[in-house]
Parts: sequence; C-alpha cells; structure tokens
Amino acid sequence: MSETVLEARGVRRSFSVSGGFMKPRRALHAVRGVDFTIRRGEVVGLVGESGCGKSTLAKLLLGLMPPSEGEILLEGAPISGQDRLETARRIQPIFQDPYSSLNPRKSIGTIIGLPLRVQTDLGGAEIARRVTETMDLVGLPARVVDSYPNQLSGGQRQRVAIARALINRPSIIICDEPTSALDVSVQSQILNLLQDLQREFGLTYLLISHDLSVVEHMASRVAVMYLGRIVEERPTAGLFAEARHPYARALLDSVLTPDPSLGIPDTHLGAAFPNPLEIPAGCSFHPRCPKAMPRCCTVAPDPLRIGDGMVECLLHAPDQHDEPEEETTR
Repeated sequence: MSETVLEARGVRRSFSVSGGFMKPRRALHAVRGVDFTIRRGEVVGLVGESGCGKSTLAKLLLGLMPPSEGEILLEGAPISGQDRLETARRIQPIFQDPYSSLNPRKSIGTIIGLPLRVQTDLGGAEIARRVTETMDLVGLPARVVDSYPNQLSGGQRQRVAIARALINRPSIIICDEPTSALDVSVQSQILNLLQDLQREFGLTYLLISHDLSVVEHMASRVAVMYLGRIVEERPTAGLFAEARHPYARALLDSVLTPDPSLGIPDTHLGAAFPNPLEIPAGCSFHPRCPKAMPRCCTVAPDPLRIGDGMVECLLHAPDQHDEPEEETTR
C-alpha cells in the first residue's frame, strides 16, 4: 500500500502569453515547483480556486505536456523516457464534461474498447467480452453498446468515460472534476460508483475538484493548491478539522451551509482572483491573507513537515516572531 505510483519532483510549467497590443509577451507561471506523491490504493484530493493550476498539473501528470522544469515519475520511472502507449495504459483520465470527451461519431462499445485496440494486441472477440464485462461493472445496460453518446444521459455518458478509463486496469486514474457537469441528483451515483470500483479493484485516484464536499467524501488525503504551489497537504480528516494554512481555512469557510439563516459565508479573501501573470513577492498569498505579517511581503515560505502533513506558511516557521497584521488593514 505504501508503494509510490505517481510522483512529481520540482515540477514547473510556464506559458508565454500575449502582453497586449504592441507589448512584449509575458510568462504565465501555471505550476511553480510542485512536489507531490501518490501511493498505491490512495484517493488523493487536489483542491483550489479556478486558475490555481490544478488542470495544468493534471495534464503534466498524464504526460499530455512536458514540464518546463522537474520530472514526473510513474511507478519509479520518468514519464519522459517511457513509451507513450505504455504510459497511456498505466495512467488514464476521466474528464469534466462527459459529452465533449467522447467521440460523437463512435458507438459506446467502440469508445470503451478503443484503449484495448490501441494499447494491446487482443482479438475482436476478447475485446467485445471485456467491453461487455466493463459495462456491467459501471452499471451500463448491454443494450446501449451500439448507441451513440448523444443518445445517453449525462450520467450514462460519464459511466462510459469511467468504463473507458478502467478497461485496461490502469495503475492510476486522474479524475478532473468528474461530477461538476452533472445534475446534482446524478453526482452522488457517480461518486458512489467510483468508490465502489476503488474498493473492489484497489484503484488509485487523483481527484481534482473545487467541490470540498466531494473531496471530503472521497479522498483519504488532500493537497491544497494556490497560484501553482501546494500550500498544504494532510490526511482529509485532519485538514477538514483544523486547516493550518490561512488559504485552506478560507476554502473551508467558503462552503455554503444548508441553514438559510446564516447567509453566504464571508471568506475575507476579496472578490479578485489571484493573477498568475503577476505573482506577488514573498508569500504569494499575502495580499489576501487576513493573518499576514510584515515579512510575508518579502520572504517566501519553505514547505514545513508538521506531524502528518505539510504546510507552506511563515505562521508555522520555527523562527516566527512577528505579530499578524490586523484584518482591518487589508
């Protein structure tokens, strides 16, 4: 269970983007020095605001784009040196939109069986048998094998995407917002299916989401991402009980409560999102942090191992002597 399946070491990814009319191009730093490990049989959640770099990191881990710096290891070997078909067999995605990720011109049976046709030398009869078996595992009726994606509901289309990812028994499945495009009534069915499959086959998941309730329900460990950095990583129960990083605490405080009398929660982060084109000096979170100290403006925090997790915040540094600024000054 402790065997490492996927590991990122000092991974960075930057993009060159237009600076505007008659202006030079600028560097957008989407992922900035991420160290990340996923062990066999784990369900690891990756959370953060839109634009924090979650999906870019997912593409890097899938091998869909190379990192600008650092390396990604799949079962101990760098992805960059592995055969692309073998990498695809061992690491599979489930994307956010189950319609746009399925070829509308292919039948359901063809879509699910495509990984076997591309990545193995199995014959047609064995592929058909494996397709039928996998459809049954994910709760798809056999009658839809010759149907097309537009003839299925959103939940059924996502089951097709899960079956396609599962059919080759990969080492890890990366789920990028797997339920956000579905109706609320269908989301729980898909989440329960993913959990059942994980328990039955000992699957390893990276679950990327901004829905904290989904992550709390599914994940055994959570990494919190902000402006391309992982700022806190801990077992799920500990992080949800007492987050150490102010940003992780703000994310938890932003969750809506079923009690209408409490209104919309105030995270004290302001309305503006962080800008990866203009990353602040020092701690990148300090312009929005209610507990920022004067040195947070100039000193970048190092990752600190505390107990069962990691946090990247000067509040927890051993030499921390400054008093936090008053929230009213922000």
